[in-house]
Amino acid sequence: MTKHHMHATRLCLGLISALVMVAFATTALAALPSLIPKEVIFGNPERAQARISPDGTMMSYLAPVDNVLNIWVRTIGEEDDRVVTNDTLRGIRAHYWAQDNKHIIYPQDVGGDENWHVYSVDIESKTTANLTPFEGVRADLAAIDPNYPDQLLVTMNKRDPTVFDIFNININSGEATLVGQNPGNIVGWIPDNDFKVRGAMETTPDGGFNVLVRDTEADEFRTLLHWGPQDGDGTPYGFTPDGEGLYVADPLESNVSVLKRINTTTGDETIIASDPRVDVGGVMIHPTEYHVEAVAFNYDQDRWQIVDSTLVDDFEAIRDITPGEFSIVSRDLEDDTWLIAYSSDVKPTQYYSFDRNTKQGTYLFTTRPELEEYTLAPMTFVEIESRDGLTLPSFLTLPVGIEQTNLPIVLLVHGGPWARDYWGYHPEVQWMANRGYAVLQVNFRGSTGFGKEFLHAGDKEWGRKMQNDLTDAVRWAIDQGYADPEKVAIYGGSYGGYAALAGAAFTPDLYTCAVDIVGPSNIITLIESIPPYWEPMMKLFYNRVGDPNTEEEMLKQRSPLFSADKIEIPMLIGQGANDPRVKQAESEQIVAALKANEAYVEYVVYPDEGHGFARPENRLDFYGKTENFLARYLDGRVEE
Repeated sequence: MTKHHMHATRLCLGLISALVMVAFATTALAALPSLIPKEVIFGNPERAQARISPDGTMMSYLAPVDNVLNIWVRTIGEEDDRVVTNDTLRGIRAHYWAQDNKHIIYPQDVGGDENWHVYSVDIESKTTANLTPFEGVRADLAAIDPNYPDQLLVTMNKRDPTVFDIFNININSGEATLVGQNPGNIVGWIPDNDFKVRGAMETTPDGGFNVLVRDTEADEFRTLLHWGPQDGDGTPYGFTPDGEGLYVADPLESNVSVLKRINTTTGDETIIASDPRVDVGGVMIHPTEYHVEAVAFNYDQDRWQIVDSTLVDDFEAIRDITPGEFSIVSRDLEDDTWLIAYSSDVKPTQYYSFDRNTKQGTYLFTTRPELEEYTLAPMTFVEIESRDGLTLPSFLTLPVGIEQTNLPIVLLVHGGPWARDYWGYHPEVQWMANRGYAVLQVNFRGSTGFGKEFLHAGDKEWGRKMQNDLTDAVRWAIDQGYADPEKVAIYGGSYGGYAALAGAAFTPDLYTCAVDIVGPSNIITLIESIPPYWEPMMKLFYNRVGDPNTEEEMLKQRSPLFSADKIEIPMLIGQGANDPRVKQAESEQIVAALKANEAYVEYVVYPDEGHGFARPENRLDFYGKTENFLARYLDGRVEE
């Protein structure tokens, strides 16, 4: 047989093999559950964020008007639901009852620029007031208090764009009174139970933190605690009922943070709750009596330690209402009615009201009722060992209805990177699993919540050991038989977007394609262009990432931009034009480099978005592009 005939035979056999594989893949995909429309997953929720008024007579929630989320109010026991705001652009994504029962407070920015303003709306007149009407200023709600119903504590960088002072703002008049001027290094203010600012957190020159206290607002602050740069992430939670102590998640004396009560005068400490595996998670504090009631710890799922024994029956009754993790998201001041959110991996969030007197729950709503008609994929907790012996708490979601081996897989990398993945309903996970992909989420070193050793194992390891953890996790999925080594995508936003770029540049043979959403491509230009109000945290950033003044070469080596010539796999990159954290230039420069190297890249910029895509029109557009992109290279299914 001639070489020509042998070559023709190989081509013919290859074509037959390819056709057989396509037919097999099509048959396998047909066994998946009904395809979930993207609108059902990524469109606006039907309702979300139930909140009860302080007097317990009304409930508020978010719901769309003309496809834009707004605040609605109803009288409890009646069906008089009415919308009280009139946002027509980005939608309202968070809201809080003022303690006067007359106003609701919410933050809003412009086009994703994160210069948040604090607004109030009068629920009767539906009159909206911008309480912080300062151009180019970021304002954040710091505290409300039932004893001061017409007042808010709000932080603003109005005087100096690099630091936040704290103000007392009268909701009715809009008058703002300075109650704490930032000397230049305070990154958090702590009011006491008389609504006086008697605590603060400051950064220190070494990149650590001090917890400060004072006896009155007229006194000078003194240091209560010092956490060095290797001591992990501590958190103050507020003052004790007598005002003489502070509740603090303290990592100083153990690998994980421990919830303590610390006397602000003597420094005497009492441990309230701890878990040897993880840091303090949620802390439940009584809204009017100010004592700690329960503390959550989350390794694989939430585990609550009850501190106030009077809550034991409540928690048992809440667990029996419906399956899933629960969180108490709102409560009236009489503490008779709680609003509970239940999270599940295979259902959208459900809200119930809970009557503490009868121990009965009443169903309120689910955020996405249409989604309950579809089959979702369970999320399984797995532990993966890194090449150097770290245990990586991770989550694996496999598509339902098909053989769960040799699947196309998406490595979904969380942002931060000082954040973490959690068990529960995740829209991107369910969308990908429904399209036929296995989805792997990895809490790589540097992720928070698992103790300071795990956190600091990621110091200056962007693009190296942090990336190795992701690589090791993919190889684990392949070795376990879950993943097809020829069909692996890496996908993420923010730091996850960086990891997608880094995966494509530093391990180009591992991935088939990559999706980067608002990810930095050059760590040096990222650091040089961050918002001015990050200035007090820069030493911490240098400690954990690298200092461009002294480690420029190392940061270049860790930046995908300088290895763009090694990227040969197809890329999809999405960017918000107004992103204040990862500027548009971060995406523009890597796209230009890829095009110069004749690599395949799809690039989309949304002019009305920032660090992520808030508007449902933009989300649906980008996820549509992503769905087609992944299907092209991983052979998943798409919505027509």
